Amino acid sequence: MYNMSQEEKEYLAQYDIAKYDRPSIAADMAVFSVMGNRAEETVRDTENYRKLPEKKLKILLIQRESYPYKERWALPGGFCLKGEEVCEAARRELFEETQVTDAYLQLAGVFGEEGRDPRGWIISHTFLALIDGEKYRVRGGSDAWDARWFEVDLEKEKSVEEQEKDSVMKKTTYRLRLTNRDKEEPIVLNAVVREERSIHNFQVKTDYYIEDEQGFAFDHAKLIVYALLKLRQQTETDGRIVFDLMPEYFTLTELQNVSEIILGKELLTANFRRKMSDYVLETNRMITGAGHRPAKLFKRSLQSIFPE
Repeated sequence: MYNMSQEEKEYLAQYDIAKYDRPSIAADMAVFSVMGNRAEETVRDTENYRKLPEKKLKILLIQRESYPYKERWALPGGFCLKGEEVCEAARRELFEETQVTDAYLQLAGVFGEEGRDPRGWIISHTFLALIDGEKYRVRGGSDAWDARWFEVDLEKEKSVEEQEKDSVMKKTTYRLRLTNRDKEEPIVLNAVVREERSIHNFQVKTDYYIEDEQGFAFDHAKLIVYALLKLRQQTETDGRIVFDLMPEYFTLTELQNVSEIILGKELLTANFRRKMSDYVLETNRMITGAGHRPAKLFKRSLQSIFPE
């Protein structure tokens, strides 16, 4: 325990925190899942296991019920309550939207630029969250009248590099397209986000700017691009993050398929299985299908969390 001196107590008694501007603190969540377009299509067909249902990377958005940005689509989230730690606020908000209590949750970035929220100085702690979305029914929270899963499509449009004597500026433009197909008339959201990565004296600074957007609330198009790039990077370099998108039991083909969906490219099967071999446990469960060789089911190992 830290014991304050009398001098320190007197100093704190005179300290006026109200003389400094204080922001509101928010927790926003980029909740990703890999799912089919309809629940009945995503259930594993035990009689024909090799015909994997087509799945997409999806993100959960809520439609705002009130101003600002009424009727626009935003990341689920909310303000920290008095005395509430920001990670606990994120878990509370996630539970209110999805009823999930054990999701993968990682702080992705902090955004507090002036003007990002018309209500005032609001700092967003943006979290990357992963769930098996087929297990849960989402619903709108207190400030939303609808909650839906949107298919994610992110394309790198162009990259420009400007170099000087001791600095480099690399500008990369991304086009984000989110689509919800729950109804006959799809909901489509579009945005163009520019990433500026500057290197000066070997120090890297990265900023994101929205060049164009349709349908998003606040600066959430930028937050989504940032979180998705982080998800792709971790999937590419490590791979273990993908387990938090999987059911308890899975085939290695399904595990590879989810990784490919996130990365947007095919992977060499032999290399992928070698990379993931230390992180999975073979079970005595099998899936058999007429005309096909039985497939083994695996589950993740503790080593996928605590590698040597």
